[in-house]
Amino acid sequence: MIRLVEPTTRIAVDVTFLRMERPPARRGPALPAGLEVERLFPRCSVPHYRQLYAAVGHDYVWWLRRTLSDGELESILDDRAISISVLRNAEGELGFYELDRRAWPVINLAYFGLMGRGIGLGVGMPFLHHAIAAAWSEGCTAMTVNTCTADHPRALPNYIKAGFRKLRTVREEWPVPDRLGLPIPDRLRI
Repeated sequence: MIRLVEPTTRIAVDVTFLRMERPPARRGPALPAGLEVERLFPRCSVPHYRQLYAAVGHDYVWWLRRTLSDGELESILDDRAISISVLRNAEGELGFYELDRRAWPVINLAYFGLMGRGIGLGVGMPFLHHAIAAAWSEGCTAMTVNTCTADHPRALPNYIKAGFRKLRTVREEWPVPDRLGLPIPDRLRI
């Protein structure tokens, strides 16, 4: 059997793993007026998830979920341990977060981010605190999240400011499929 190798661009990123052992002592900033967060229930559809993932992650080399088949992605979204919540204003969606409870009683903030039109509006930290409060309201014993040097430069400082602490940082090399058409910053290319 001949196996075709897909063309990729290799990148190197520093991935920082973070953990929060207890809920924040103070309540985080409230969402500004006119914004709401909706948990998509009973689940997010595959096309809607693909749209959210692409809109938030396009400029930050979010590639892994884009390589999954519809069936593989549907299997993840059908898992009751996974939930997707969307930030909206009157004009539409501004971002989303994904909580993953498969390692219960630890909840992982698997994905978190804003679309381009949501950046710079002062909603990132209130939205992050919404995700944190949602997880802790379920009775988890800890929260985890990771971020990398391909993400928005404020991601890591904001996670730390919100109460996460760094566990470790590791260098990873990723083969990003060229067919995805993602913009890859020169600083990440190997």
